[in-house]
Order: sequence, then structure tokens, then C-alpha cells
Amino acid sequence: MRLFIFARHAESSANVANFVSSDPSRPIALSDEGRRQARTLGKQLANIQIDVAVHTRFLRTRETAQLALEGRSVPLVVEAALDEVRAGAFDGAAIAEYWTWKKRHARTDRFPGGESLDDAAQRYALALRNLLRRDEPVTFVVSHELAIRYIVEAAGGVTSLDSGVGIANASPYLFDDATLCDATTCLTLLSGLDREIEGGIAA
Repeated sequence: MRLFIFARHAESSANVANFVSSDPSRPIALSDEGRRQARTLGKQLANIQIDVAVHTRFLRTRETAQLALEGRSVPLVVEAALDEVRAGAFDGAAIAEYWTWKKRHARTDRFPGGESLDDAAQRYALALRNLLRRDEPVTFVVSHELAIRYIVEAAGGVTSLDSGVGIANASPYLFDDATLCDATTCLTLLSGLDREIEGGIAA
């Protein structure tokens, strides 16, 4: 049985300032509190043998993984499909503006200059497939609030995404491979990825 440990990145400077950071080319580092959170996460995982750490293209996820695994020799792997939702014109804007737009639009509506929530959920489902193809016994994954929330919701068998599950910074969620397979299937269906694959759009 394989084990997958997922965590949202630790607190970043964007979290503190309440603005949207959805472009990986703009380096947003962890706050002082975030660095403390990442090290605390490392203590929680200290007795678990971790074979590989997967993070997104964002600095804050890499820093979280590195600090949590400080003193260990664990290879780091980038999985861009787990990146933050591409918020387009809202990148750098106040988080309240993002939330207001999101509440007024459907999941299929793309953020101006960005992607839709369903687009992001489809990426996450594909990322889970990539993870399940790996053969390491224990995989540690650091991603973003939206991705972790959708994965946790899907693992719980929800009938729709965005049920309001709260995802704290640097808190671990553990799944065996069977549960992650179930989450992948659920997320594939809820995001519409199954229709995309049937139509030959996704690979």
C-alpha cells in the first residue's frame, strides 16, 4: 500500500497581504510565520519515511517542502498540473475582488485572461493520475488551497465541488492509493474531464 501526504503550502506573504498570487513567475515567499509552520509540519512527518516530495512551480510550495524536509535527503519533483488556479486579470488583486467575481460566475466561466475553476479541477485530476503512476511507497505533495480542497472533497465523495471545506496552511492530509484512486475518479467526473477525454481534447 502506498501513502500520499498532501499539504497546502505554509503561510505566504500573499496570504498575509490578502492578495491573489496565481502566476508562478512572480516569486512569492513564505512569511516568517509560514516558515515556522513548514518546520512544524516537518516535525509532524518526522517519523514517516518520505521517498519523494512533489511541489508546484510556485516558490511558496517549494520552500514549504524544503523546510518540512530539512535535514533529509528527499528528491524534489515539480508537478505543474497542481499549480494554483490561473486567475488572469485578478493576479495581484485583492482577494476580496477574486471572491466577488467567483460568486457571480459559474464554474465553467474563465477568469478574465485566465482559466475556469473546472479547467483547474481537470488539471488536478490529471495530476492525481500522474501521481498514481509513480511507484514510490510514500509521496509528499505540497500544493495550493484550491487543489487540496478539491482533492479532499473528492476523496469524501462529494456530489459537487466547492462545498466550503476549510484547508489550513501546512496541515497534512493522508491518503492510501485506493482512496486517491477514488478521489481521482470523483474529481474527473465532477470537473467534466471524462467528457474532455471522450472528446479527444485531454490526453
